[in-house]
Amino acid sequence: MPNLRLTRRAIDEIPFPESGQIFYRDTLLTGFGLRVGAQSKVYFAEGQVNRRTRRVSIGRADVFAPEVARKKALALLGEMADGRDPNAAKRKQVVAKLTLVDAFDRFFEARPHLSSHTVDGYSRTIKLYLKTWRKQPIKAISRQMVLKRHQDISNESGKTTANNVMRHLRSVYNFAAATHDDFPPNPVQILTQARAWHREQRRQTVVTAQDLPLWWKAVRAEPEYSRDFLRMALFTGMRRGELLKLRWENVDLQARTLHLPTTKNGDPLHLPLSAFLVEMLEDRFERSGALPYVFPGPGEQGHLVETKKFLLRVVTGSGVSFTLHDLRRTFITIAESLDVPYYALKRLLNHRATGDVTGGYIVVNAERLRGPVEQVAERILELVGDAA
Repeated sequence: MPNLRLTRRAIDEIPFPESGQIFYRDTLLTGFGLRVGAQSKVYFAEGQVNRRTRRVSIGRADVFAPEVARKKALALLGEMADGRDPNAAKRKQVVAKLTLVDAFDRFFEARPHLSSHTVDGYSRTIKLYLKTWRKQPIKAISRQMVLKRHQDISNESGKTTANNVMRHLRSVYNFAAATHDDFPPNPVQILTQARAWHREQRRQTVVTAQDLPLWWKAVRAEPEYSRDFLRMALFTGMRRGELLKLRWENVDLQARTLHLPTTKNGDPLHLPLSAFLVEMLEDRFERSGALPYVFPGPGEQGHLVETKKFLLRVVTGSGVSFTLHDLRRTFITIAESLDVPYYALKRLLNHRATGDVTGGYIVVNAERLRGPVEQVAERILELVGDAA
């Protein structure tokens, strides 16, 4: 490590290395030095804190004069001599200033491979349900704040939503605590300790065989965009987000298949299209022009986003209360009633056979699913009867 008197002229004459870093020590003040990298020159102070070497950056040489930097170094060396670690103090300042929205942003940056569905869910949490906490330091969120917010969201938006919001907060807080020192325990733990998590029951609702004709008639009265969207939801069992963002490049009308490279569980989905859907999509494609999405929308995202209004119209027009996920359950319920094999059912819904060794050996491709898909489509058209 070279030694020289750090003056302005000497610093300017030091060349930048092609790679790596070179440390120059000042001959006037022990512990003061200059770190030279490929593109920058930065002053530092280096000393012992409890017998451990600590190096603290002071600032760039093109910003501070060496005399100013030397005085800063002297102060830092004094702190280290008294047993105080300046780096620890800096870290505490960073943590103290870390807001909840900053923590969410860093969580997303560290996980670039999160599915769009997951990102949308976490983003909704910070934008809607934790909006008033966005600018608060994350360390300032207390157990009692969590408990009250969980109760408020339960009353305003439902128990499942409240649980999901707090799961998101717990994950982001754990990430922040893992990347910064001196974090207090996760405040979301209070929900476990107080047994405040809501018990969630899986919905079992479907559009029944008796209700399908009325539902179908109301759907037929819809504009083509919502009519086709709901029909495709019923005939494929696809998730809402997957349908909304479906692009023409992922639809092969000639091969009569649909391919999604990424889905909620991270696995690709490759499905055959029934004859009914092929005819419907061919008609949509002719009218699509150069638009990239199967279900385009007027907003910045380019695809359909809001479904609540036309869902409400169909509910009102048919008298059949349903959600988009009910259509997914309806699709698979009809498939099961036709004795479609278990592993084919899981593949149709793109569910993993977790822990099932046998399932890992079975390859269920699109052609293997074509028969079941046509069976389900024929059964749906049979059930809607005269309404078709």
